[in-house]
Amino acid sequence: MSDASVSRVPWTFLTNHARVLVQIARDPTLRVRDIAARCELTERAVQRIIADLETDGYLSHTRTGRTNRYQVIPDTQLRHPADAGATVADLLAAALTRHHDGEQARRPAAESVPAE
Repeated sequence: MSDASVSRVPWTFLTNHARVLVQIARDPTLRVRDIAARCELTERAVQRIIADLETDGYLSHTRTGRTNRYQVIPDTQLRHPADAGATVADLLAAALTRHHDGEQARRPAAESVPAE
């Protein structure tokens, strides 16, 4: 059997948690429905991811009426030992530098990622 005929499992560079975090950093007022659409996930999956991120100190939210406003906590260290010393701010700085279309990305809201 040739290598070309072996089916490969698709993989990506970013986890769903990173995708959700990036979307929230771009716009802290996004609804779960909008985050799900942008990340190509279900709303339920996004809710679980947001709960994980809040539980582990990467994100917080405040509720105003029926809407949530999220706040990324930029000084939180990344979890994997290979990323020792890197913070959420470091990840977002790299992820928010450019969009997939090559145009300059919109900077995250000031309250999400403070200036260094």
